[in-house]
Formats: sequence, structure tokens, C-alpha cells
Amino acid sequence: MDTPMPDTALRWLTPELRTTFYYMTVFTTAGAATVYAGIWFTDKGLDPAQIGIINAVPVFIMLVLNMLVGRLADRASDWRQVIVIGALLGGVFPIGLFFVHDFWGILLFWTLGAIPLAAIGPVADAAAMRMTRRNGTDYGAIRAWGTVGYMTAIYATGQIVMLLGGGAFLPLFVGLALLRGMVALGLPNFRAPAHERTLAVPQGAGRLREVMQPWFLLPLIGWSMVFATHLILNAFQGLLWKEQGLPELGIGLLIALGAASEAAMMFLFKRLSSRFPARTLILVSALVSVARWIIMGFSPDWPFLIGLQLLHSVTFALGFMGCVHFIANWTSEDIAAEAQSFFTVLQQGFSVAALLGFGWLIGLVGAGAYFAAAIFAAIGALLIWLSMQMMRPKATT
Repeated sequence: MDTPMPDTALRWLTPELRTTFYYMTVFTTAGAATVYAGIWFTDKGLDPAQIGIINAVPVFIMLVLNMLVGRLADRASDWRQVIVIGALLGGVFPIGLFFVHDFWGILLFWTLGAIPLAAIGPVADAAAMRMTRRNGTDYGAIRAWGTVGYMTAIYATGQIVMLLGGGAFLPLFVGLALLRGMVALGLPNFRAPAHERTLAVPQGAGRLREVMQPWFLLPLIGWSMVFATHLILNAFQGLLWKEQGLPELGIGLLIALGAASEAAMMFLFKRLSSRFPARTLILVSALVSVARWIIMGFSPDWPFLIGLQLLHSVTFALGFMGCVHFIANWTSEDIAAEAQSFFTVLQQGFSVAALLGFGWLIGLVGAGAYFAAAIFAAIGALLIWLSMQMMRPKATT
């Protein structure tokens, strides 16, 4: 149950603010892992193939579990219960990493720590979206603080490891996971009370099969393809830029610039969503992705890279936020988490395919793999456009 707040002293601690505090911690472990997990794995004696397996196993497991967790969350009295349980488990399991030193032990506890967090991600997105719609507040502004927390963790991890050495990584990583679990305890109830009237929001589908139609599926499939093309940036871009001759400081600044532009778009998204249909914004994201990847394929120099990294706000943040809004527009609270989890499964599935395919291409043609990413994104854009022809967007749907 949600703890009632005193009428005066803690009135400022709104449900939106409490959710923002949680989002600030959600991606901190991912930020810490981005900086040093690969080095930590290597120091433990793991080879690149084993590191790849450790990163891949949670993704494969969540392809099966994500929708199940979403369905269970929708059946709970409130989505908060599942989010809190997942955040606490995601904080406790990584403690086991202190006591294992071989591949199988690390694989076990890394996977146990990653799965709960991956499972509750779409549940939290769905819950925060429904709450803010009901209250007339801004989901994007809440979600943006997740990116801010991620950037902060990246910077802090680099500084702490540089100051204290690699031995500080695991205590920091586990500490951030535990902090996330503790902050989750302060989350509000997200569902509308039975007696409370909502704002004028359509009820939407009450069962997932009611929207399993081409006009609904194609935008989500199309943008999941676009999302998958971004994994070149996440997995390989630092290496490609280093081979291009860029200094490590410059690479770090470019990555930070992309993340900052992502957060900025999320802060501004509500203004765009009130003016344009969700699928229009998703299509814009896909088309700009095509252009971005084509230019990236020519290994451009600094001035172009700065502009291309700023486009991350459109190619990722605009498309992701558009999809979350699109799902909320057409589904009811009865299947909110399940529908969002379905979208996450699509992203994960295409991500696995992209990592395998683009990794092979980069080994052959280097930055030229971006041309293949552009084709992949163009197919995604076509699917989104086809959906708009099947059912024309109305207002902001």
C-alpha cells in the first residue's frame, strides 16, 4: 500500500517527484557498467567470448519473461508492487558478485541482477505514463531524469575508479543497485483510485489481442528496427572513432552530447506530442535515422559528428517517446504493462539480430556498416508509413 503523506510538511513530495527520484537511479548501474564492467570482467580472467555471453544471456531470458511480468503487473492491485519487488531483487542479487571469481559464478549473479531490472523497466514506463496522463503532468520530464542519472553515473564512475582504482568498481556498482531498491520503496501508487475521475483519455483496448492488428503492430516493429540500429553506437562507435583518430576525451564528449540531447528531447516532448500525432513523430525519428546513418557511414570529422550526435534527440528519444505515447493512446490500464512489455520484446529481438549482423559487418567494412543500418532503418520507416495509410492518425494518436 502507498503510505499516506501528511497534508502540510510533505505536500511537496508529489507522486511525480517520487517517481522522478526513482528514475534518477534506474540507469545508474548501466552507466557504471558502461565505464568499467568490461575491464572488471577482464580482470576476473574472462575472455571476450565469455563477456559477450554474460551480456547476451539476460536479453535472451527476457525475450521470454518480459510479457509474463507485464501481464502479472497488470493483474496486481497496483504496478508499484512489481516495480518495488524487482528493484529490491535487482539490488540484492549483485551482492553475490563479491563471492564468485569464475565465469559461471559471475554469469549467474550478473544475470540474476540484470533480469529483475529489465523486467520492471517497461512496467515502470507504463505506470509513470498512466499516472502523468491522469494528473495532467509530464511523463517525458520524469523519464529524462533517468538519462541524467545515467550520465552522472558514467562521470562519477570514471572519477572514482581513477581516484581509488579498479577495486572500487564492484562496491560502487552494488551500492547503486541497492540505492535503486531503497528509492523504489518511496514510489507512489500509480493506478487511479476507483472513485477518482480521470482526464478525458480514451479507454482503449482491454485485451492485447484487440490491438494485434497491422496498423498497430507496424509502427512498433518499424521503430524497433530503428532502435536496433542504434546499437552500433552503443557497442562499436567508440572503437570506430578511435580507429578514425579521435582522442578519448573527444569520444567521451561526443557520447555525453548524444545523451544530453536525448534528455533535452524528453523534457520538450510534451509540447510536440500535443501538436503532432504519435506516429508522425515516430516516422520522423525513423527518417532522420536513415539520414544520420548514411552520413555516419562516410566517417565524418568533428563538425559533422557534433551535429550527428545532437540528432540522437530525434533518432532515439523522439521515436521512443512517440511509441510509448502511441501504446498508451490505444490501450487501457488493464493491459498497460503487458503492451509496453510487448514493445520491449520487439526491441530486444531486433537488438539481438542487429548485434550479430552489424558486428560481423563492422569486422568487414568498418564504418561502412552504417549504410546497412540506414537500409534497416529505411525498412522500419516504410512499415511506419504503411500503418499510417491503413489507419490515418487522428489528433495526437
